[in-house]
Amino acid sequence: MSIAAPIVPNHASTGRDCKVGAAMLGVDEARRRILNAFAPLPATATPIQDALALTIAEDVVTGIALPPFTNSAMDGYAVRTFDTLTASAARPAWLKVSGQATAGHEPEGSLEPGCAVRIMTGAPVPAGADAVIRFEEIDEASEHGWIGVPRSVRPGENIRPAGEVARQGEIVLAAGSRIRPAEIGLLAAVGRTHVAVHRRPRVAVLVTGDEVVDAGTALQPGQIWNSNGPMIAAQVRHCGGDPIMLGVARDTAGSVRARLAESADADLMITTGGVSVGDFDVVKDVLQAEGRIDLWQIRLKPGKPLAFGWVGNTPLVGLPGNPVAAYVAFVQFARPAILTMLGCRDVSMPTVQARLLDRIENRGDCEQYARVQVEMTSAGYVARLAGGQGSGMLTSLAKS
Repeated sequence: MSIAAPIVPNHASTGRDCKVGAAMLGVDEARRRILNAFAPLPATATPIQDALALTIAEDVVTGIALPPFTNSAMDGYAVRTFDTLTASAARPAWLKVSGQATAGHEPEGSLEPGCAVRIMTGAPVPAGADAVIRFEEIDEASEHGWIGVPRSVRPGENIRPAGEVARQGEIVLAAGSRIRPAEIGLLAAVGRTHVAVHRRPRVAVLVTGDEVVDAGTALQPGQIWNSNGPMIAAQVRHCGGDPIMLGVARDTAGSVRARLAESADADLMITTGGVSVGDFDVVKDVLQAEGRIDLWQIRLKPGKPLAFGWVGNTPLVGLPGNPVAAYVAFVQFARPAILTMLGCRDVSMPTVQARLLDRIENRGDCEQYARVQVEMTSAGYVARLAGGQGSGMLTSLAKS
């Protein structure tokens, strides 16, 4: 079984040391600094069918009881349980069928003693009835218009009382709840066509590098196809954001500035490449000239180099250029920023504890995020490395 977030933290390295300098930041501290710059985006009324993966901005209070009337949970016969107190298979209680109740229609009067009403699932229970016995248990063969009840029926059996799901005036969804298909169903059930949610963050995605070209372009010597752009955009969309693809900026000041100018309306800008020590200086120089950018070294492997700051009024997270490092750094830093803008109260990653079956040595002080495959066994979860752990090994990432 693969885990949803295909990276598992441990304090280990797969070979090379994670050399730690005095200026390096821990993962938690770097995340804290980044999240201090973000807050939930303004609320907007959105059609419920468009609200999937968004976060509710205001408590949802139901104006009706749910269900609004007592109804049958089964196809069968509505009965008065008093009439079945002495019933048994040998001596069934014989009740006269006095009517029928179907979903979407008012019952035809109340149920009289000694009678039963044929009733369908979801139909209102007639006054006087306090239980429903299923068709499968009834003897209908003896005499037309009568049924034989072969046992004593319990009060409330196969009945859904009004207000069983929610009482009128009850909060059915609290602010901060993430909207899944189940929440959309509940919103519709209480009569909502729109819901107040924090809008989707607009996230600009910029890839940098002379060597990067879009898929579908013939590769020239020294070139690679752009994998980071589509991957990061998919991560943004998976988190609930709307990605804005800015394409690839060449290693020239003019190209980088032109792409940055296209992000003016974004709530967050994410770049990949150009933030490592030794990277071509033009990218870092332009970022620092156009805004307030800090270049950090994080105790994280892969994903050690990171940039954070502002370009104009837009916050920027600069990820490493190697694809696996970019993926891991996105999960640790960009994902919680997007979820914070969405109004999520819990931005942590779901985790399970597993026993690692492969050897990973720890010769440094970095948090390492190994790409693994997780399986449930009789002894609990176990994890195996999904393949090579290099920062460019997209195959291992895809297998995890």
